[in-house]
Amino acid sequence: MTKNTDQKAVIYCRVSTKKQAREGNGLDSQETRCREFAKFRSYEIVRVFSDDMSGSLVGRPAMLQMLSFLKKNRKDNLVVIIDDISRLARGIEAHIKLRAEISAAGGMLESPSIEFGTDSDSVLVEHLLASVAEHARRKNGEQAKNRMRARMQGGYWVHNPPLGYRYQRSSGGGSILVRDEPVASIIGEGLEGFASGRFTSQAELKRFFEAHPQFPVCRHGHLTNEQVNRILTYPLYAGYIESKIWDVSFRKGQHDGVISLETYERNQVRLFGKPLAPARADIHADFPLRGFVACGCCSHPMTANWTKGRNASYPYYVCRHRGCEKFGKSVARDKVESAFEGVLRRMAPRPEVLAVFSKLFSKRWSEAESKAKDAGAAMKLQVASIEKKIAQFLDRIVESDSSTVIGAYERKVEELERQKLVLAEKTSRCGTVLPDYDETFRTAFDFIANPCFLWETGSIEDKRIVLKLALDSHLEYDWNEGVRTPELSLPFKALGNGCDREKVMAETEGFEPSVPDLPVRRFSKPLVSATHPRLRIAAARRGYSEGRGGRQGLVK
Repeated sequence: MTKNTDQKAVIYCRVSTKKQAREGNGLDSQETRCREFAKFRSYEIVRVFSDDMSGSLVGRPAMLQMLSFLKKNRKDNLVVIIDDISRLARGIEAHIKLRAEISAAGGMLESPSIEFGTDSDSVLVEHLLASVAEHARRKNGEQAKNRMRARMQGGYWVHNPPLGYRYQRSSGGGSILVRDEPVASIIGEGLEGFASGRFTSQAELKRFFEAHPQFPVCRHGHLTNEQVNRILTYPLYAGYIESKIWDVSFRKGQHDGVISLETYERNQVRLFGKPLAPARADIHADFPLRGFVACGCCSHPMTANWTKGRNASYPYYVCRHRGCEKFGKSVARDKVESAFEGVLRRMAPRPEVLAVFSKLFSKRWSEAESKAKDAGAAMKLQVASIEKKIAQFLDRIVESDSSTVIGAYERKVEELERQKLVLAEKTSRCGTVLPDYDETFRTAFDFIANPCFLWETGSIEDKRIVLKLALDSHLEYDWNEGVRTPELSLPFKALGNGCDREKVMAETEGFEPSVPDLPVRRFSKPLVSATHPRLRIAAARRGYSEGRGGRQGLVK
């Protein structure tokens, strides 16, 4: 083998992944071996090309650059040095194609591992080695897939971590998903809000995420609709995993979720159940009542705009419903919003009524805590019932020969398995320590006590929340009388009834002090006025007792 002292050469190196190029020394070791071979042959190395892509691909960036370089320097008859035949390609088709392109570009392929010749025996050995390289690639892929599938069956996520999670080395070996704060808490709050109705659509949830500067965005600088949809539909956020491609059924994961499975299931019902009206994209902080304030003539929601005057621009709400008598008529924004603020102030209940309701809720909270163990026992019975149904369906699957029937049974079993997981999660929470009453309801009672405060001090999202929590209907604006009294939500409606002097909310036992039984005398007609709550309390204080029977009055 003669040496050529004037021959120029290039080196081509390749590893399969960017991680191998970043953390390993595969590229460096390949280049070192190729340089030793070039020194032995007295070749002058003019360029080094490196790729970090799979060997099954032909159009690799560094490979294309090398082919272009060979064509530009065709007169030099450059030698292409590779460490091993598998570094050129890991597929027989890719190998043959690249060999032909290198020869067409004027290059000659050499390697310290194999002698590339043109005789039949050399070509046979070359093709056999290329086939072996392809077989090794496929075998490695199958083994990696099998190991990853087995790990997923054990409850470990093996793909790229989703938003809100990152990988951390586990003491038991391998990596496990852990929460990536503060993104995980933001996603948890958003998913809980979507399940409870705080966010009525994916668009509102998307705006909520984008309002947090810590929330990551795509390379275009915003959050995509597909990312929001994945957040809503990934069971990972509930602490569960599944993979239909790898035939891994829905199961509990080894990581902690940001929401409960019950919340996840509610979100799926909202997404794929009855379609919801899309959120308006034109909601702006300048017009928080847009979409809620309606024309008193046609009852259609009013739009809003700025009108340019002689010296400044002025905000207005406008009726744009064709066919309405007030079509095109506008009303000043401040007039509508100040009237609504007055409605919010009148909604605030009296402090003494709110205190009574707080005591009522506190009592019911204590009763619910005492019944938690009974609820856990009831849910265990439901789990046993579901397991019995699953066993029955499995027996029917074994006995059935129809693929359609078997498919229907399998879907039913999958549905029952999910119900079983939800009940198991609820059962595990029974008996756990809950936040105390004050911590749980403090924010809710602060809002109910003064709903106007959040409206005056909050952001546009807070104001929209106030509208959803306080009203059960549109806020209609009458062109003659102004803002009409809207239909209030249940809490304010109940507290409003409690504020009425003619209607006082009472517990089963009542609020009156106990009075000892006294002799009762019947009357032919009842004392109707004595049914008034204030008279009943006054009568009790004077020593009266209510008679027993159908038509009876109060006697001393």
